[in-house]
Amino acid sequence: MSAGTFTPAPGRAPMRTIIGKQIRMELLLTARRGEAVVLAMGVPLLVLLGAGLFEVTNLPTDDRLGFVVPGVLALTVMSTAFTGQAITTGYERSYGVLKRLGASPLTRPGLLLAKTAAVLVQIVLQVLVLAAVGLAVGWRPHGDQLLPAVGVTVLAAAGYSGLALLLASVLKPETTTGAATLIYVLMLSVGGIMFAAPDLGTAGWFLLPLAAHAEALRATLLYDSSVPVTIWLSLGLWAVVWLTAAARNFRWE
Repeated sequence: MSAGTFTPAPGRAPMRTIIGKQIRMELLLTARRGEAVVLAMGVPLLVLLGAGLFEVTNLPTDDRLGFVVPGVLALTVMSTAFTGQAITTGYERSYGVLKRLGASPLTRPGLLLAKTAAVLVQIVLQVLVLAAVGLAVGWRPHGDQLLPAVGVTVLAAAGYSGLALLLASVLKPETTTGAATLIYVLMLSVGGIMFAAPDLGTAGWFLLPLAAHAEALRATLLYDSSVPVTIWLSLGLWAVVWLTAAARNFRWE
């Protein structure tokens, strides 16, 4: 049989095609879990409207929405990239979904990349919705520091995604759910969303990534200033450490 008889030629598709298909599948599965997406935005939306429109807490500025909305946007990133992804991935591993993917041409780094990319797409949509709600109720961002705001958001999302995938691959799904929820509640309590975060010095940005992300968004969107170098370093460290740990320790089953 002459060469070229089979069209297309048999063989594995390019890795970029495989990853692209997996990103599409991740987004499709997320769309089918619409109630989970609504719940993930429920708490940030309640915080935005409650703390942003009513004097339920004391804030270090008279611009309540200017302080609260950036914090809520940071909270949404954590809710989606960390809490939601950790719980979902944990149960996918428990149900054998990841085991089946492990038998496919999709590599382990490819799966982690696809999940992180799909989370970033979801975050973009959620941030746009919450920003629209904020604008509708009177939020008026200041300055033109949008690019740094996007940069720190990508770093924060990458770090949360790495930690979520790490927890989901080494813990039982029930334990993952409990741990992810506990971390979420702790970060919400001390992350400076509805009030100023505790002053822990430079080390605080490394211990409280939610507070660091919220402060970076306030610097760019409220005060029209640059993001502190320590925040860039802390969020960058979170992204590198947790993504690397997830890539090295992720298990299909």
